[in-house]
Amino acid sequence: MPDQLSRDDVRRAPKVLLHDHLDGGLRPATVLELAAEIGHELPADTVEGLATWFAESSDSGSLERYLETFDHTVAVMQTAASLTRVARECVEDLAADGVVYAEVRWAPEQHVEGGLSLDHAVACVRDGFAEGMAAAEAAGTPIVVRQLLTAMRHQARSKEIAELAVSWRDDGVAGFDIAGAEAGHPPTRHLDAFEYLARENAHFTIHAGEAFGLPSIWQAIQWCGADRLGHGVRIVDDITVHEDGSVELGGLASYVRDNRIPLEMCPASNVQTGAAASIAEHPIGLLRDLRFRVTVNTDNRLMSRTSMTDEMWSLVEAFGYSAADLRWFTINAMKSAFLPFDARLAIIDGVVKPGYAALGA
Repeated sequence: MPDQLSRDDVRRAPKVLLHDHLDGGLRPATVLELAAEIGHELPADTVEGLATWFAESSDSGSLERYLETFDHTVAVMQTAASLTRVARECVEDLAADGVVYAEVRWAPEQHVEGGLSLDHAVACVRDGFAEGMAAAEAAGTPIVVRQLLTAMRHQARSKEIAELAVSWRDDGVAGFDIAGAEAGHPPTRHLDAFEYLARENAHFTIHAGEAFGLPSIWQAIQWCGADRLGHGVRIVDDITVHEDGSVELGGLASYVRDNRIPLEMCPASNVQTGAAASIAEHPIGLLRDLRFRVTVNTDNRLMSRTSMTDEMWSLVEAFGYSAADLRWFTINAMKSAFLPFDARLAIIDGVVKPGYAALGA
């Protein structure tokens, strides 16, 4: 057990979150209330029962089964009021957990069944984030939150969503993402979207190297030009640790490390989907030792029953990390944010470094 940091220390530490899904972070109580309003049937009728159902259903070891749990959260996020509420509560929950900057992703194309246009849906989330940030500021826990607009990799709307992200980039949208089951849906199917984003000088990340291996990462970087890798955990397949402890990096792993391509690692989620056997065996330990641009993230706080405090505390327990290690992860994340350089630097120098200095880092 660690003897330097307490869990409360980790909770108080300033944290930066780059990979968090809006439809994967609802409060169970909110899901219950919104479902009752629209007559949507849920698999449990109590807050604790529903929280347990989401967590257990996500523990199957299958990414595809994990993704099925989103049917219920997306179903209750089809109106202007519900989108704004979920977005506001998301910000409130992150701020209460010590997060000072977050990029929260969601797929507008999945939230238009109730008649909302794509633009109206984005506006609703923007308004909810703004309300949450104002409430956090008033509570003395200031936070900056931006949207990442996600296109679903098994659909054919990625260019449309990319254009949506560019049109909103001066009004709360930081970038673009593609998500969904990797197998059978390579990122190269969406080259027109990525080429458009590159021409528009826009930022984008790609889910790659989670359930699928090195080819997914290679395509995301070398064909599509991703700024960051969502998960990227399978980059370890290109790293050999010899019996004498020496480490050999393959060509792709070397490229990722040499070019400081950020890895949006989500330990708890990776264990649930089978991408890692346990937190202690998660490749994040090796990748941190090798000084890849590793960041720590939650992925889906509802499905994984997690928070940034939980994620970082689990690493403290598994690897004995100190406040200096958590500071390193946090600065990595802030350096990698889709935010202008001066804004990133202001948060690093004005918030992150002083916060960790108070913890002795």
